[in-house]
Amino acid sequence: MTVLFDGIATGMLLFLISVGLSVTLGLMNFVNLAHGAFAMFGGYVLVLLLQRAGLPFLAALPLVALASAALGVGLERLLYRRLYGASPLDQVLFSIGLVFVAISGANYFFGDQQQPLQLPSSLSGQWHLPGLDMGVYRVFLIALGAALALALQWLVARTRFGATLRAAVDHPRAARGLGLDVDRVFVATFALGSALAGLGGALGIEMLGLDPEFPVKTIVYFLIVVAVGGSGSIQGSLYASLLLGVCDVAGKYFLPQVGAFVIYAVMVATLVFRPQGLFGRRAPK
Repeated sequence: MTVLFDGIATGMLLFLISVGLSVTLGLMNFVNLAHGAFAMFGGYVLVLLLQRAGLPFLAALPLVALASAALGVGLERLLYRRLYGASPLDQVLFSIGLVFVAISGANYFFGDQQQPLQLPSSLSGQWHLPGLDMGVYRVFLIALGAALALALQWLVARTRFGATLRAAVDHPRAARGLGLDVDRVFVATFALGSALAGLGGALGIEMLGLDPEFPVKTIVYFLIVVAVGGSGSIQGSLYASLLLGVCDVAGKYFLPQVGAFVIYAVMVATLVFRPQGLFGRRAPK
């Protein structure tokens, strides 16, 4: 039971960190490999708000999301929108370049050491149940991830914004002809993806650590979650994150010699039978 609980908590953390990439890559068809840089930015903003401004942990999280969204809007208007129609290779090279710029900037301003994070007492410690020890912070991650998944699924599938976004991505010329402001939709969507990335990076400090190499060390996990869950599917990202989290923790616990490779085996097995991922959208004809 403890292994299962820790696996679900790890999966929810994967979801919180990677769901922003599912938004920008899956819903906007933009290969943004700089997603980890936005997550790192959110982590450093949280550290500054806690250590310099003295804000409480829970009060700082909305500010982290807003700061990351603001950064995303600025970069979208200055840089990203110039590459919406570019080839995937151009988008990859551009976003990888941003990753190296972000790593250098973090090294310059914060140094190469790990950033400490002191959780509040309300999120520290454990709850002891018969046969199960639950970390309070992990329970918080599970609850927050579930709430966020429901909210995003509702936003994409049940609201006018979600319908407008799908129309703007699949048929931008037709959407403009119908009077939809495609540019504004893309800005809002990129801001949402950036805010989710920053929030996930801030929440992940306690379990993953935070240093300038964060974008490089975590990028493979983002891509695995999106690949297994299916590009553009919030539900798929959630299920993929939970599956990978449980398999990763169980593999490291029961098979410590090869445990680190279990999630790669799960990814390969999934994509052999479902090349588009568990809930991937098929390309429109």
